[in-house]
Amino acid sequence: MTHSGNPFGQVLVALVTPMTADGEVDWPAVEKHIDDVIVSGADGIVVTGTTGETSTLTDPEKIRLVEVGKDVAAGRAKIITGGGSNETAHAIELYQKSEKAGADGIMIVTPYYNKPTQAGILTHFRLVADATDLPVILYDIPGRTGVPIKYETMLRLAKHPNILAVKDAKGDFSEVSRVLNQTDLMYFSGDDANVLPHLAIGATGLIGVTANIAAAPYRVIVDAVNRGDLAAATEQHKKLEPLVRAVMTHVPGTVSTKYILHGLGRISSPRVRLPLVGPEEWEAAIIEDELALVKDVDGVDFSNFRPDRNAAAGGALPKVPGTTR
Repeated sequence: MTHSGNPFGQVLVALVTPMTADGEVDWPAVEKHIDDVIVSGADGIVVTGTTGETSTLTDPEKIRLVEVGKDVAAGRAKIITGGGSNETAHAIELYQKSEKAGADGIMIVTPYYNKPTQAGILTHFRLVADATDLPVILYDIPGRTGVPIKYETMLRLAKHPNILAVKDAKGDFSEVSRVLNQTDLMYFSGDDANVLPHLAIGATGLIGVTANIAAAPYRVIVDAVNRGDLAAATEQHKKLEPLVRAVMTHVPGTVSTKYILHGLGRISSPRVRLPLVGPEEWEAAIIEDELALVKDVDGVDFSNFRPDRNAAAGGALPKVPGTTR
């Protein structure tokens, strides 16, 4: 199936999955958080991705996140399902169920832990893309998966009619430029600190973690780049820098984002599922020191920030483990 234009949006949030103190998905908080980021300027939501704790979500939770996302978005933003699996058959099953649940697109991560060859990566992506009519974003993040999607593999994957984009967390800007020159693939920045540099060399947008907290400045950056106003984009980039550092540097982004959202009163609990745990005392102190440097970021008022290190401590064992099938 051929898709024209951009079916994903430009300001995409890698959504955290709000949970209760005992580690169960807090569905009312999920609905509220999705609405919050859309109102703040997001036009795409990636559910069940790394930031959404895909590794410890059950398959029914993943499908319900798509359904809830579609209901809350109500046409205001695209709902993309992320995550997938390092087992090709399971990935196909998940994405087919997500398509039936109403997903607008899928984001396929490189198979992790298995460390397949480039031929294996190519086959995995092709088979998953063949199994659905939804537009596909490839997720290139060798720091987590152990293997990159090499340039030559990108060129071959770009020929698939459903594969339209790449989320880049590799940070090789020369390769991004090379692929953009040689294919029609859209690029989405997968590294919050590199959003503006990616956009400056031709990326379409971002899939961001910090956007859970502050989507509005990313909307400003993208709109400014679209109209060629680099000065306005750079101003927002500079304002976001200490917040991005607080979120992305000291603990996993999921952990810090939930800690900050809870401190702002935007989710009911900062709980994450094991093996993730909340920040230790010294990590929380560093995050709070970074946040003290955040000034004039649209949509965020840290004068009302009330962190709760005790509530964030440790991690949860959910009632049902996130088994595959």
